[in-house]
Amino acid sequence: MKTVEAFSPGHLTGIFQICDEAEDPLRRGARGAGVSIERGVYTTLTIEPAPRASYIIRINGRELEAPVSEWVLNHLLPLAPRPYRVVVEHRVEIPIGAGFSSSGAGALSLALALKEALDLDITTLEAAQVAHRAEIECRTGLGSVLACLTGGIGITIEPGAPGVGRPVRFDPQGLVVVYLHFGSIPTPSILSDPILRGRINELGGRLVEELHRDWSPSRFMELSRRFAEHLTLITPRLRRILERVDGAGLPCTMAMLGETLFAVVEENDAERLMRVLGETSPRRPIMVGIDVEGARIIES
Repeated sequence: MKTVEAFSPGHLTGIFQICDEAEDPLRRGARGAGVSIERGVYTTLTIEPAPRASYIIRINGRELEAPVSEWVLNHLLPLAPRPYRVVVEHRVEIPIGAGFSSSGAGALSLALALKEALDLDITTLEAAQVAHRAEIECRTGLGSVLACLTGGIGITIEPGAPGVGRPVRFDPQGLVVVYLHFGSIPTPSILSDPILRGRINELGGRLVEELHRDWSPSRFMELSRRFAEHLTLITPRLRRILERVDGAGLPCTMAMLGETLFAVVEENDAERLMRVLGETSPRRPIMVGIDVEGARIIES
């Protein structure tokens, strides 16, 4: 019996443009801007030889259906030199379905763990590309796998899978992320809604270009908020909190896509933002660091 653990950071997106028209799924994805955080998904894989390949998947201790993880397993297990029984334990420490790229982080950490545990004859990029394809085919995301693999804060200037898309990363020194989570927004329904797709793409690409020309954390927050307002997805309770933090002169926006408010701020502003959020909402705000390593195997 062999056990391997991998980690992928969660990722919060502020701006994006849907780029899913290419025939090759490795070239489909999104252009966008966002930040990877030190919380994410830990995937522990236990394997043992078996007469035939099989697997079970648990998420935070519960055996559940997980279409994206199943897609990854069904495409990587046949590459193993012999059949294995595989037990997948996803420990998810970020909200699910709320703009934290939990499905992409789960798929990516699983793909990296499978490559390691089964000693597959593929590269890390190829394993990550399987995770990207899983998200594209299951319509749970567009570009988060590339962002989670890269880590840090910045822009994806060309869409696509790891090794195809082009990320541009910036120095995160002195910055932290503060977020306040309420609920989920189903990503597949957004990606298939022609009106919302039109609103996303009429502004998202222009803002990515603008941010690429003139990057700063404050500019990222400003343009992300402009994008969120344009989409008209801000819920009434998020609106009430945004009005309060606006009055305090603190930058916040809505995560794409979830009922989650977040900000990238200097460390000396984070405590003040935490205090204002704590006074405004019954939910507890979270402060977390920026992950700069990206998805990786956890050495035992």
